Amino acid sequence: MSTGFSAEAEDFGRSVAGVLDDQWGDATAAPSGDLAKLWRTAAEQGWFELAEEGALDFLVTAVRELGRRACPLPLADAYAAGLLLDADRRAAVASGELRPVLALADDLAAREFDHLDAAPEATHVLVVHPDGGPVRLAPITGVEPAPGLAVPPWSRVSTAGAAPIGDADPATVEEALTVASLGLAVRALAAAERAHEMAVEHAKVRRQFGRAIGGFGAVQQRVAACHIEVGAGGALVREAVGHALAASPDRVLAGELAAHHVRETATSIMFGAQHTLGAVGFFEEHEAAWLFRRVHADVARLRAGARRGGGIAEALVEQGRSLPGFNVGPAAEALRAEVRALLAEHSETDEHGVRRHDADRLRAAMAERGLFGIGWPEEAGGRGAGVAEQAVLNEEMKYARGPVDRAMSAVMLLGHSILLHGTPEQKAEFLPLIRRGELDFCLGYSEPESGSDLASLRTRAVRDGDDWIVNGQKSWTTRAHTASHVWLAVRTDPDAAPRHAGITIFLVPIDTPGIGIQRHTALSGEVSCTVFYDDVRVPDTMRVGEVNGGWRVITDALAAERVVMGGIAATLLRQLDDLLAHLRADPARTLGPHGSWKRERLASLAARLQAARALVLAATRAMADGGASRLAAPMAGVLGGELAEDFGQGVLELLGPQAALGADAARAPSGGVFEQALRTAPMFVIGGGTNDVQRAIIARGLGLAREERAAG
Repeated sequence: MSTGFSAEAEDFGRSVAGVLDDQWGDATAAPSGDLAKLWRTAAEQGWFELAEEGALDFLVTAVRELGRRACPLPLADAYAAGLLLDADRRAAVASGELRPVLALADDLAAREFDHLDAAPEATHVLVVHPDGGPVRLAPITGVEPAPGLAVPPWSRVSTAGAAPIGDADPATVEEALTVASLGLAVRALAAAERAHEMAVEHAKVRRQFGRAIGGFGAVQQRVAACHIEVGAGGALVREAVGHALAASPDRVLAGELAAHHVRETATSIMFGAQHTLGAVGFFEEHEAAWLFRRVHADVARLRAGARRGGGIAEALVEQGRSLPGFNVGPAAEALRAEVRALLAEHSETDEHGVRRHDADRLRAAMAERGLFGIGWPEEAGGRGAGVAEQAVLNEEMKYARGPVDRAMSAVMLLGHSILLHGTPEQKAEFLPLIRRGELDFCLGYSEPESGSDLASLRTRAVRDGDDWIVNGQKSWTTRAHTASHVWLAVRTDPDAAPRHAGITIFLVPIDTPGIGIQRHTALSGEVSCTVFYDDVRVPDTMRVGEVNGGWRVITDALAAERVVMGGIAATLLRQLDDLLAHLRADPARTLGPHGSWKRERLASLAARLQAARALVLAATRAMADGGASRLAAPMAGVLGGELAEDFGQGVLELLGPQAALGADAARAPSGGVFEQALRTAPMFVIGGGTNDVQRAIIARGLGLAREERAAG
C-alpha cells in the first residue's frame, strides 16, 4: 500500500498554490476574494477532474493549499459528486458548467439547506441520503447569506424540485461522504497548521522581558503540543489517502479516523497559535484572525456531518473491524508473519482466556532464529535487518505481551553501543549473551537530583591506577535486584564544560563489592531500586568508549532505541483489541444506542491511537530512508504517553468498576490487564525523560531559544 503523496501530487499542490497566490492571496483575502473567478480558473486548470482519475492525493494537496489561505472553494464536494454522478454530469462538473455543493438530507424531498459554503457561486445542490438510495441534483433558486463565524459566509439555500437522477448504493455514498469529510478535515488542519507556523516564527523574534518569548517554558510547551497534533493529523491524512489509492477495504474507516482526529484537535492547534501570537494575531490585518474563522467553521461542519450512529464505533464493535494496519514494506511484513507464527507456537491460553507465553522457550526460539540483534551486521552475528524490520519485531512482541522486554532492551540500549564503542574483549564477552537474550542488565542513569536531565548526574568515578573508584547513588533503577550487570553513567570530569562532556560509561557486574541495593515497589507493581555505590573499585577494562566520551555512547544507544518508540502504541493497540472483545459481547448494554457518549468516547480513543501509530510509522519510514527523525521520536513518545493515561481512564468509563478489578479477582476483564495498565500509564509520561522535557526538546528543534536556567 502506497502512503503519503507522490511527487506528482506535491507538484500539483504547488501549482494550485501559485494560482491561489495570484488570484486569491493569503487568508486576509477571505472577506473579499473573488471565488467565482477562482472557480472558473480551477475548471480551466483541471482541478475538478480529479475524481475521474481517482487522484485523491492530488485533491488533498490542493485542499491543503486552500486551507492555508482560508479559501472555501468546494473541491472536495466536486470530487464526491464525481463518485455519484454519471459520465455526462462529471464532464459538466469538470468544465465548470455544473458547480455542485453537497448536502446530506434524511428527507430527499427537502428543498432548503443550511450552512453551505460557496453557494453564491454554485449552480446545484447534490442531495444524498447518508444510507444511500436516490440521489437528487437540485438547481439552486435562492441564496440567503448567513453571516457569522464563516467568511465568506455560509448560506441558506433554496432549491427547485428535482427528480432523482439515479440510485447510489450505500458503499458508494459512504465513500463519497468520507471524501467530503476528509476534505473539510484537511482544510481545517491546513489552516491551523499555517497559524501554527506563524506562531513558531513569532516566538523566535517577539521579545518580552528582555528575551524571545520562545525561550519561556510555557510557550515552548504550548508550541510543541501544537506541533505534535499537526504532525499526527498530517500522518493520519497521509495514511487515509494511501488506503484509498490502494482501494483498501479499510479506506472508509481510515478516512473517518483522520477526520475524527482533526475535528478534535484542529481548534486546539488554532487556539494555541493565537495564544502564542498574542495581540498581533487578534486583529484582522493578520492572517490568523481569518484562519481562526475558517478552522472553527470547518470543524463545526465536520461535527454536524458526523454520520449518525458514529461510524468508527459501529465499525469496530458491531462490524468486528480492527484499526487499519500499516504496510511497512515486503521485508518487514514477511518478518511480521514469521514473528507471529513464532509467538503462536510458544503460547497457551490461561483460565481467563488470555494467551501467555513460555518465557524461556520463546527466548531460546528467538535466539535460534537470530531475532535478538536482528539489526546487527551479519559479521557481528546479526541478520542485517533494516529499521522497519526492527520496529516490526518490537511492535509484535509488545502487542503479544511477549515476556522478552529485558532481552530486547539489552539489544537496543547496550548491544548497539558495544558494537560501536566496545573493545574486542567486550564484544566477545557481551555480544553473544545479548544475542542469546541472556544479559540481565539494569540502567544506572537516574539519580535523586538527575532524572530527565542526565547531564547533571553527580555519581563520581576517580581514576586510581588501572581502576576507577565510584561513589554515589542511583535512583529508580528498574530490576537492579535481578540484574547481573549495570550500565553505569558516572562523572569523570567534574569541571567539564558543557556538563555532558565529563561523563563516562562502564558496564559493571552488580555483585561488585561496595554496591548496595534497596528495593521499592512502584505503582505499576514493578520493583525498582535505589543503588548505592560506596568506594566501588571498577577496572578500566569495564569502560565502554572513551574517558569523558560517555555522552556519545548514551546518544548512540538512544538513537538505536528510536526503533522501539512504537512500543507504547502497540501496547495500547492490544488493550484496544481486548476492550473491543468485551464490548462486542453486548454492545447495547456496554455502549448504549448509536450516537451515545460512550460510542463517541470509544471513537476518540481509537482515532487518537491511530494517530499515534501513524506518527510512529512516519518516523520509522524517515529513519529507514535516512531522513530526519530527531523530532519524530519525542513527538511519538509524548503522544503515546498521554494517550496511555487517557486510554486507562477511558476503559474505566466504558466498562465501569469491573475494569478496576485485578488479576486475582473473579471475572476481571482480560485477567485484570486494564487496571494494571492504568497503574502503569504514568510511567509512559515520566519515564525516559518526562513529556515536559520531550516537549522542550521539540521546541528547541523548531528553533525556539533554550529556556534560561534559574541563577544558582
